[in-house]
Amino acid sequence: MNSMNIIIETLQQQPVESQSVEFVERKGLGHPDYIADSLSEEFSLELCKEYQKKFGTILHHNVDKLLLVGGQSNPRFGGGEVITPIYIVMSGRAINEVNTNGGVEYIPVGRIALQSAKNWIRGNLPNLDVKEHVIIDHRVGKGSIDLVCNYNTKEGKVCSNDTSFGVGYAPFDMLERLVFETERFINGPYIKKRFPEVGEDVKVMGLRNGKEVKITIAVATVSKYVPDLQHYLSVKEELKSAVKDFIAKKSDAPVEVFLNNADRPEKGVVYLTVTGTSAEMGDDGETGRGNRTNGLITPQRPMSLEAAAGKNPVSHVGKIYNVLANRIAEKVAVLKGVEEAYVKIVSQIGRAIDDPHMANVQLVMGKGEIMTSHLQTEIKGIVDSSLESIDEVTRAILEKRVTLF
Repeated sequence: MNSMNIIIETLQQQPVESQSVEFVERKGLGHPDYIADSLSEEFSLELCKEYQKKFGTILHHNVDKLLLVGGQSNPRFGGGEVITPIYIVMSGRAINEVNTNGGVEYIPVGRIALQSAKNWIRGNLPNLDVKEHVIIDHRVGKGSIDLVCNYNTKEGKVCSNDTSFGVGYAPFDMLERLVFETERFINGPYIKKRFPEVGEDVKVMGLRNGKEVKITIAVATVSKYVPDLQHYLSVKEELKSAVKDFIAKKSDAPVEVFLNNADRPEKGVVYLTVTGTSAEMGDDGETGRGNRTNGLITPQRPMSLEAAAGKNPVSHVGKIYNVLANRIAEKVAVLKGVEEAYVKIVSQIGRAIDDPHMANVQLVMGKGEIMTSHLQTEIKGIVDSSLESIDEVTRAILEKRVTLF
């Protein structure tokens, strides 16, 4: 890209880890917002496969408008039932017919939507019965197009189909790593094998006040594996102990862990579910309301509010630039003298995606370090090479090699 469109500057601020207070959140695998993101993204990926199989290219689509309406349930120790199923409506836009030399070819967009959602639920939420516990609907806007890519510039490059921006930063600090890894630990194979009572709906909130860290975790339990209150309390304490041991290996800071803090066992109030997700009992979800593209929600850092999940991975910069910004930040953050790197990339609709309107790289330098012309040259080289290989971002998304939420 034009070097005039790459602005590099230093920030006169303390690194986040040196600031007095920090909040970090992650919504885990079974959280309604995470489910919404996952179903949108799976839908997009399956559309990409179908388009490539039939036409050798990925056609335009944005299926990033999914709403999950929570159901109603009656969990009880040793059992329970879902009274009102979870309702999921999949929406957005996708090309469903293409004019070719042989006539019109149709793409079964609705069938792909339903099947991709069912497959993801079966593979990730083992206690949620697709036939009994959830109703899946689709209201995907229709479109048709001649088999000619209309998102190319005159030079044959892919164009942005939106005016948007992406944001990324690096590196994760201690609290960010703790929050991210704690959720993955609880939803990982070790805990699932040891505690079948633990559901997939896990939410982790980290608070750092000075050097003191408090981690508040909400973990849904699965009622059929919990015969009574005493068993629930026993599992809760064992899980809490396992989490504390895990965190102790990750951090030297004093960490206090709170687990299912709303429990009132003396009143019989505990976090019990039939399916392992709060979506069964009125908690709703929507694409884009959960984690950002690095897997976290970080109010101390700049963030984009784009819903990356479900956007097409070829021309929608609301997805591509968020992934790219994080990748650039990771490369810049390891350069000598750099303590934190923040990257923001903005597009113009119709402009080639490898030539953004502007890329802004902001640095928090280490103590006693200054910006040098050599450092600026290195950073511009990273930005340029990353944009030149922007197709790799699309491939990484298609192959599920990147975090999107």
